[in-house]
Amino acid sequence: MDAALKELIKLEQLTAKSPSANKGKTPAINDSLDSLLQTLYGHKKRLEEGLSSEQELQSLAKTVEVRKKEIDDRQKEVYNSLARYGKALDKRFPTSLPTYDPLFASPEAEVALERVIAMHFLRTGRFSTAETFIEEFGVDIPSYLQSQFIDLHRILLALRNQDIGPALEWAMKERAFLNSRSSSLEFYLHRSEYLRLLLASNPPELSRAIDYANKYLRPFFSSHPIEFQRLMACLMFLPLERMRTSPYRDLTDPALHLDLEPLFATEFSASLGMSKQAPLRVVGDIGGGGALAKIEKGRKIMRERKSEWSQTDELPVWLIEVPLPPENRYHSVFACPVSKDQSTEQNPPMMMSCGHVVSKDSLQKLSKAKGIVKCPYCPVESTLGTALRVYF
Repeated sequence: MDAALKELIKLEQLTAKSPSANKGKTPAINDSLDSLLQTLYGHKKRLEEGLSSEQELQSLAKTVEVRKKEIDDRQKEVYNSLARYGKALDKRFPTSLPTYDPLFASPEAEVALERVIAMHFLRTGRFSTAETFIEEFGVDIPSYLQSQFIDLHRILLALRNQDIGPALEWAMKERAFLNSRSSSLEFYLHRSEYLRLLLASNPPELSRAIDYANKYLRPFFSSHPIEFQRLMACLMFLPLERMRTSPYRDLTDPALHLDLEPLFATEFSASLGMSKQAPLRVVGDIGGGGALAKIEKGRKIMRERKSEWSQTDELPVWLIEVPLPPENRYHSVFACPVSKDQSTEQNPPMMMSCGHVVSKDSLQKLSKAKGIVKCPYCPVESTLGTALRVYF
């Protein structure tokens, strides 16, 4: 992919407006056109005033030819870069993308797709794009829902600037909902403000931080006793330089404040009955990140092995292994074929080297001396150490 990225960067530089991007080469197309237009306007004004001479008109013709040559030369560079970019992509992706029957042929499917796209724009903060898309495609999204996402990004921007006021206002208004989810959002918001006061204050002003803790953090003592005690005990290791080498140095980590943004976005989305991540982004990251190519490869293998599965549309788990980043690892829905038990966080699905999947408890029960495990579905033997946890 490096070659394709290099060509793309070069292409962006070629089409950039900045003259600095074209130092030592022909001017950018926009610069040449702007210069030509200014020259033409100037000569037009002189012609209207009757001041232009035949010599100036000949000079104008030469200027037009020069600018035309500059634009043609620049266009050639752009087209050459486009050709190299296409070749780099073809080299990186030798197998063409599969073609499927139209998935959004029905009016209902088209409406659903358009709504997903519009919601993606709203959830990612592209409000002007969302407004145009909703207007042109006639997507039906309630105005109150649009205003909710505007509030979300307004609060996230405030958190980015270390202003917890808007987030706290929302958290207190939605306290019943947050308590039903056992959410610690309000506590972490107050913790962030307390630490900001504590670490930014001089010793004579520590009373402000202590007063804040007594007023806002003490009510959370019953639900967060250990964290509350640490927040109070760290006072003994001030100032900041000493605290950074103390057992409480994690409280000085800026990540404590940065983590508030995704935490708040998760709770806000949950209050609207939505997932914590924009579905279209997850599909793009996972599918475009290699899952589609692997699934297509699995389909091809299934077509070649007609005797192993009843239908070519079936895809066995052991053929499709897609590494996922931690944020895209959700709860597994899996029933162990050996014990018939539902998988849990403590008893997750485990894939043996042969590709068959059983629960962790079953895997341990199947293991013999030296951790050797014989698969209950095929003659392949593996070890406990080679088994991988899988997510469905």
